[in-house]
Amino acid sequence: MNIGFSLSNNQGLTDVQDVVRTAVRAEELGYDSVWASDHVFNVSYVYERLGNRPYYDPLTILTFAAARTERVTLGTSVLVLPYHNPMRLAKQAATLDQLSNGRLALGVGVGVIDTELEAMGVPFAERGAYTDESIAIMKTLWRDDDPRHDGRFFRFSDMAFSPRPVRPEGIPLLIGGVSRAAIRRAARHGDGWHPTAMPPEDLAQGIRYLGEQAEQAGRDPATIPVSVSVPLQGGRPGRFTLGTEPAEMRANAQAYADVGVSRIVVSPYSGDPAEVFPAMETIAAEVMPAVG
Repeated sequence: MNIGFSLSNNQGLTDVQDVVRTAVRAEELGYDSVWASDHVFNVSYVYERLGNRPYYDPLTILTFAAARTERVTLGTSVLVLPYHNPMRLAKQAATLDQLSNGRLALGVGVGVIDTELEAMGVPFAERGAYTDESIAIMKTLWRDDDPRHDGRFFRFSDMAFSPRPVRPEGIPLLIGGVSRAAIRRAARHGDGWHPTAMPPEDLAQGIRYLGEQAEQAGRDPATIPVSVSVPLQGGRPGRFTLGTEPAEMRANAQAYADVGVSRIVVSPYSGDPAEVFPAMETIAAEVMPAVG
């Protein structure tokens, strides 16, 4: 099982260079990937955590990290697609993929904060439809020589699109979310399922449902890997945590591996570099050798 590390762009680190240094150190320590999260406004549970402290843009952070690293996958956990114009996002993502020599993976989701979605121009009730159409558009732009789309929200034809991603199949799209609708979206359209902080026993049930839905969609479930984002501690009530003691972390990581998770993305859930960097070192020394 691979282990990735959150860059804590969503934790209010006051020095943005600490976010980038996290990416550099993660690569040095052998993490397979680094991840950044997405919100535009500090609102709802984001405001409760950060107040007015900074929440940095994920693609900008990952672009800077791409220039400072050579090997790690650069992921989003997750981009809220209704916050983004899909054509513009497809171009930004493909550009970053080219800059990083094909290292980008996009975790994407529908979003859960109604006021933020409304502010960004997508009604809460339409976020699922917008997300599905955005996924279809990005795949079309990345793969088709003559991209065309005629949908509910967007229409285009007779225009060339560039650049393309490094990989001919496009940039991997990992579908975030824990709902049955998210799992069905992953089964139909995803290159992976990427839920957040689900207990291993609940995740096992979700994986079974993912397999059933994939087979109904004519897909091999083995082609839809499962990764999970999990904090070490804290987080919103009711969410599973990896723990802070090495033995607890190893046991919980192994429990994820046992149900079929291919990668865990660990978040220290802290805006203090004095906590972030030691946590990263501990996981590399105590957890990676046990489950890698």
